[in-house]
Parts: sequence; C-alpha cells; structure tokens
Amino acid sequence: MHMHSDLVTHSTTPITVYLIDNTLQQTDLPTICKLFSLINYVSGLIVRMLNLNQAPSTASSLSSTENEEEIYKILIMDSFCRSILSPLIRVNDLRKHGVTLYLPIEKPRQPVPGVPAVYFIRATPENIDLVAKDAAAPLYDSFHLNFSSSLPRPLLDRLAAQTVQTDSAARISKLYDQYLEFISLEESLFSLGQADTYLQLNDPKAGDQEIEAMIEKIVSGIFCVLATLGVVPVIRCARGGPAEMVASALDTRLRDHLISKPNLFTESGGLATSFQRPVLCIFDRNFELSVGIQHDWSYRPLVHDILGLKLNRVNMPPGNATKSYELDDSDSFWAANSWSPFPKVAEEIELQLKAYKQDVDEVNRRTGGQGGVEFEGTDLIGNTKHLMNAVNSLPELTERKNVIDKNTNIATVLLGQIKERSLDGFCDCESDMLAKGSVDKSVLLSLLKGKGTKEDKLRLAITYLLSFESPVPSELEMIEAALKESEVDISAYQYVKRIKSLNASFASSSSVASRSNIVDWAEKLYGQSISAVTAGVKNLLSAGRQLALTRTVDTLMEAKPGTEVDSYLLFDPRAPRAGSGAQFRGPFRDAIVFMIGGGNYVEYRSLMELAESSQPAKHVVYGTTEILNGKEFVDQLAALGKKMGFGAAATVNPGQ
Repeated sequence: MHMHSDLVTHSTTPITVYLIDNTLQQTDLPTICKLFSLINYVSGLIVRMLNLNQAPSTASSLSSTENEEEIYKILIMDSFCRSILSPLIRVNDLRKHGVTLYLPIEKPRQPVPGVPAVYFIRATPENIDLVAKDAAAPLYDSFHLNFSSSLPRPLLDRLAAQTVQTDSAARISKLYDQYLEFISLEESLFSLGQADTYLQLNDPKAGDQEIEAMIEKIVSGIFCVLATLGVVPVIRCARGGPAEMVASALDTRLRDHLISKPNLFTESGGLATSFQRPVLCIFDRNFELSVGIQHDWSYRPLVHDILGLKLNRVNMPPGNATKSYELDDSDSFWAANSWSPFPKVAEEIELQLKAYKQDVDEVNRRTGGQGGVEFEGTDLIGNTKHLMNAVNSLPELTERKNVIDKNTNIATVLLGQIKERSLDGFCDCESDMLAKGSVDKSVLLSLLKGKGTKEDKLRLAITYLLSFESPVPSELEMIEAALKESEVDISAYQYVKRIKSLNASFASSSSVASRSNIVDWAEKLYGQSISAVTAGVKNLLSAGRQLALTRTVDTLMEAKPGTEVDSYLLFDPRAPRAGSGAQFRGPFRDAIVFMIGGGNYVEYRSLMELAESSQPAKHVVYGTTEILNGKEFVDQLAALGKKMGFGAAATVNPGQ
C-alpha cells in the first residue's frame, strides 16, 4: 500500500503543493516585489513558509510584526537550507513569525508535544528517512514539509511507504515544493552554493556520468531561480563546453515543464505579463579566467579576499572583541561605500566619525551636558523640548556609532593586511598588465620576492600569464625562478600555462588535419573534449577596464547584428523546436547572467555598473555556482594541476 495514491497534486505559481486532506489550496506568489528584486521574492516566500504557507495578516517582509493569531512552531532545517535563510533572516525575525526554536535535522532532537514543525530541507533520501523517523517518534504534533526544490515521485513514495508502515501519515500535514534551492545574497546577486564546480567540470578523470550529474544540478538551481521570478528567458551562450551543456539541458527542462497547464510560469504570476522577457546569458569560468584570480582595491572585494565574506557575514581574526559582523544593505555605510577604493573608504569613516562627534556635542550643548562628552542618557538635562529631542535622537546616534565602529574595525584589519602583504603593489601591477598590456619587470620581480603571501605571488604570476598573448620566455623563466625561491606550489601556474598553450595551438591551427591532431592531444591529455577547455578562447585575455563578460552581456542585450556574439547559440523554450517559428532575439532590457565554475564580486560590480550607466537603465541579475575569492579559485586550479602531474617536481616545499 502506498500513501501517494491518496495524495492530490496541485501545481500553482511558483509552488507545487501536495496535500494530504484532498483540499486544494492556492499559493500564488505574493506580489510584493519590484522588477528582479530577487531577494524580495525569496523573502516573501520564506515569510509564507514560516506562517505555515499562508499569507501573513500584516506585511510580507521578514521583519513584520506578529500575526493576529500567533501560532508557535519549530523550524527544522538541513545545512544547505540554513545557508539559504542565513542572509535573509535574523533570530528576532524568526520570533516575530512564531518560530520559538530552530534546529538542524542532522542532529538528535527531543520531542516537543503539541507544537507544529516547519521543515525546510532538500529532497534527499537521507532527509526523507529522517522526516519519517521524526513522524514515527513522534517528535512534533504536525509536520509541514517544505522542500528547497521539488520532491521527486520516488522520494514521495518512499516517505509514504515509511509513514504508512509506522501509522504516522496523518501527522504529515502538507508538503510543498518551494523552488528555492539557491542563495539570494542581494537584490541582484545569487549563488547556487555548489562548491568546487570548476574543479569537478574540468577534472581530467571525471567520467560522463559525473559531468552529467553536475550539469543537472546546475540546471536544477537555475530552474529554481526562474521559477521564483516567474520568467521563461531567451537563453544565449557560446558554443561548446559547460555553458552549452547547461543551456541545452535547461531549454529541455523548461520545454518539458511548459507542456503542463497550469505550470510554474503561468502568466498570472511573476513578471510574464508586466515586463519583457529577459535574456539569460550563460558563461563558463574559462571565458575569462583573470578576473577570478586578480587582486582588487575596492572595499567589498578586499573584505571578501582577506576576511572571507560568506553569506553576507565576515569572521574577524582572533583578538577582536567582536567575532563576526553582518554586512548587507541594512548597514548604511556598507551600502554606500562597499564598491569604493579602500583609501576613499578610510576617508569616509573619518568624515562620518567627525560628523557623529559633532552631533553628540550638539546634543550635549542643547541639553546642558559637557561639550565633547560621549552621549549618555543620564547626562540629559535642560528644558523638556530639548530633552525629548535628545532622547529621540539616542537610537539613531547609537546605530551610527555601531556602524562606524564595525567598519572601523574591519578597515583596520584590512589596512594591516595591505601593509603586511603590499597588496596595493599587487593591485597596481596586475591592473597595469590587464588594462595596458605592459609590466615593469623590476616591480614584478620585487613583488614576487617581496612581502606578499605565497598565494599573492602565485596569483600575480598567473595574471601575468593571462595578460600577454605571447609572454617573453626569459620573463617566464624569471617568474618561475622567483616562485621557486619563495617555495610557492606552482601547480595552478603550470595548469594555466598548459591550458593557455593548448588554446593558442587550437586558435592558430588552420587546417582540419592539424586541428584534429590537437583534438586527439587534448583528449589524451585531459580525457575530455577540446571544447570543454577552449570555450571563450578569444575572451581569455581582458582588454581594457571593462571586463570581457560585461562587454559581451551588453552586446547580447543590445542584440545588434554583425557583432562578435552572432555565433552564440540561442535557445527559446517558448518557440517551436527545429527553428520553425519566430525566435525573439532582443533587444533586452533585463538580463540574468550566470557564471558556471565560480563568480566573484569584481564581475558583479562590473555588471551593476553596466546596468546603472545604460540609457535607458537596464536590469541585470548576476548568479554563479559559487562566489569565490582569488585564493579559493586558485586552490581549484592547483588541484587540477596536481591531477595532471604538475607542481610537485618544481616546488621546493610541496606541502605549502
């Protein structure tokens, strides 16, 4: 006997709901968000989920006040779904929605009778077994199951069989497909949270099944984003490599889904009826390697590079009074200055601290306090009007001081690392190489032998490789000697050098025969098709300040004929197959840019600048399999180099 025979399946936008009680329930997406404010869409869905998938009676923001009839509940999550919620919701927000306790599904838990439990978990066999075990115990009064993507029928049957066997099916109140298997970090930034994607897709030992599983995982994540936004985009990508594989599989997934009516993209929900369809531009990290490796001088990339910004939070080094800080748009200083060059950030901190002290002195003066004394509630004297004004200004002044202290502490750590590692020198040298195509050999050599970490020197050397189409052999020997002298593991350097050599050979070969020989060589060397390692050959080098990615996205959005993107593939899931019928080619006002193999804040900033500077304004959402700083990306390159046998013989200390 299978419980699933008693279930009623109902598809709505953008959530599919499985109901035990044979009662259909409408769960339309709350219309609370402006165009492409992805984080607001996700926040609205999470609020609904926390309220047992009913619209809260007050506002639909995460910080809304208590509902008229409060239902207290427990929230159970797996580690990935905790990552989804972490940038969006704080403990106080959970309490405002009746969540009194939140617990990991992986750890043992005590029964809490008479209380409903909201589960937010991935659809995995392990999680299904844990839910069935909890229901059989029983740990809670009722179970409201929310899956981060969609629950496959085999897993639904698995849950049904286990709960029927233990006579606990009645405790499963409702099951929901939330299509939220991605991490929304900002209005226009998301990550799939899929670690080591570049390494896995470029692993010479990876088999077809492993590659196909990775592609399917990426497609599933992008599908969740599109379902949340309620849009079916036109898809563009370069030929060959992971980008085409993802684009083709996503096109098939969307076509198959659109056959059913209603579906997640029914025109009553999302953006379909109000705005033009967006273009989804899919790229592979090999399209432009340098931007994932280079040092950057802006506040946010520096924080990411030095302190490891994860899920909008940084962990401070030992010895700091505060262990971690949240960095998001709720911090007015961060929102206004995170893209500024570091020296300007330091100046702005000084200006804001000076303005704060002046305001404190003014409050003290008006209320009879001592000039220059730190603002204290007990110091307030004077007439009633000034007293009330001072009291009212206390929260605002306190918040300003907290923001200044936080960013002062962060900037102090950054400054220490900048001086200790000569990061300004690395930034300047790499910028000159990438933008101007020139390098001062003495400066380059001094940096390679100077104060930077081994990772800093390795990133500089790789940036040199990527900045020049035909590096001078004597300069390469000089760089490699300096790396050996500093005992740097050059696995990543050798890997990029070999890939670059292969690309150059492929690009320069004119005859079919010579190209065929290179293909054979590549397959023997890498165990994969040449297209996987030569995608985006022409864009491997950054030319000028604007990133190759940004230039290409701009061209794809403009959709003018006779450009460098004419050869890009086009997939339109709403158009008939085999090219019959019209395919919409643009121009586009809205774009979703997705980078396979790891994105970064430098690319994100460049795309946001494109959107803001365009006339009329464009809207761009940037997503990636994971957000990496330079060290994290180079670590994946090094792992690939080791798999190909590089590094060990040339490195004095292989353990570094």
